[in-house]
Amino acid sequence: MADGNEDNQCKSPMVSTDVNVSTADKIKERCTDQREALVGEPNCVMCGRYGEYICDETDDDICSLECKQALLSRSRVVNSQSLVGIQTPKILPATDECFYVRENSNSGSQSLTMDETESLRSKLEIQVRGELAVAPTLSFSSCNLPRRLLQNIDAAGYDMPTPVQMQAIPAALIGKSLLVSADTGSGKTASFLIPIVSHCANIRLERSSNQKNPLAMVLTPTRELCIQVEEHAKLLAKSLPFKTALVVGGDAMAGQRHRIEGGVELIIGTPGRLIDLLSKHDIELDDVKIFVLDEVDSMLQRGFRDQAMQIFQALSQPQVLMYSATISQEVVKMASTMAKDIVFISVGKPNRPSKAVKQVAIWVESKNKKQKLFDILVSKKHFMPPVVVYVGSRVGADLLSNAITVSTGMKALSIHGEKPMKERREIMRSFLVGEVPILVATGVLGRGVDLLAVRQEQLYLGSLLLHDMQLVHSLVARARKGESMAAEVSMSQLP
Repeated sequence: MADGNEDNQCKSPMVSTDVNVSTADKIKERCTDQREALVGEPNCVMCGRYGEYICDETDDDICSLECKQALLSRSRVVNSQSLVGIQTPKILPATDECFYVRENSNSGSQSLTMDETESLRSKLEIQVRGELAVAPTLSFSSCNLPRRLLQNIDAAGYDMPTPVQMQAIPAALIGKSLLVSADTGSGKTASFLIPIVSHCANIRLERSSNQKNPLAMVLTPTRELCIQVEEHAKLLAKSLPFKTALVVGGDAMAGQRHRIEGGVELIIGTPGRLIDLLSKHDIELDDVKIFVLDEVDSMLQRGFRDQAMQIFQALSQPQVLMYSATISQEVVKMASTMAKDIVFISVGKPNRPSKAVKQVAIWVESKNKKQKLFDILVSKKHFMPPVVVYVGSRVGADLLSNAITVSTGMKALSIHGEKPMKERREIMRSFLVGEVPILVATGVLGRGVDLLAVRQEQLYLGSLLLHDMQLVHSLVARARKGESMAAEVSMSQLP
């Protein structure tokens, strides 16, 4: 796909590689020029129309040059906000001791004695339960990762793993099944994606075959989190033999099946849609050797336990990696069912909001809550866009977003589980690129989703549980890279 400009080149299944100018003139300029997708055809990732072309830079289905430019603009925003799940390293106190890493070593454990290992774990608040001989690694280069993967990590500007990555990555690389608990925003996503990308790339580079069955699978509780994990995986796997398939509700199942049958390394999906896909189509899963459950406690709260177990039982005894910010007894029981020798890794003090978050509780009468919110949003002193306003119901999100727009004159949109996938993607895009300063959301954005640009959150409630876990996860997730933000809670009564 070409329009005479190298930056606008895309691969197309409809056009040969030696296209001339007359062929390029036929390429759709705008998405309105493209027809709607038929059943089984690929969908444009931006507008949902017929995905006639494949973008050469992102490997996504697109319908026109207009949607390609929109896709690349979104990718640049994602890159600038470092949505790679690899966080800025935690700075160790310089007054105590130093640890040295041999760059040419194949394992970080070779650099540390047993005493140094225990000292490092203690300083980083890493607790390990189970048989795990491997020490925390202090460098990505000590993990024996593919060179291109190391280059992708380095290109993101990160020189050192976060605490959860220090322990979880080397443990996962040696094949250990893990149950990992760490604060939201601590880099858990990269701690399972890096081993996955490394495993898949090594397999493909060592064994060239036309038959490319999935090698790994990631389950998450929400569509938004699936999309985010896929974006992270693509950034880490750039220029490697690594493709992903997104299996979530809201998109045509025929297109998702076609994507998998075309050959992918990683399937990312929600339990419900994956069960639906597997029950209706014969998908080969025997080669899946890594099975990840992200935000597993939220998955259980949403009633996905049986579905997750059903998917696990369809696999051939894979390595299990379970991640969450909170670990309940139900999660522990489920982990023990999936893997006998699972290792428990806990980092930090769970369920605590970041120190970078300033929390303010504002007590108002119930009838005055909405007006108080409007006052904050129009205040030059207190309004710090972009802002997320959390509410308890889908109807409330729609009504409040309309009321904010009418009362303040500022554009506000709502997002919740009943909106179609295409609309939710467009809302998130508009919010992330700054077109919409205010987003009114339900709990669909309360767990695991990165909104790195958000500087302020409002929790709009009639009453508040002092240990509301969704609020804790949301606050911690937003305070990334030392950036400060404010969280204001409007309450009308004590719980």
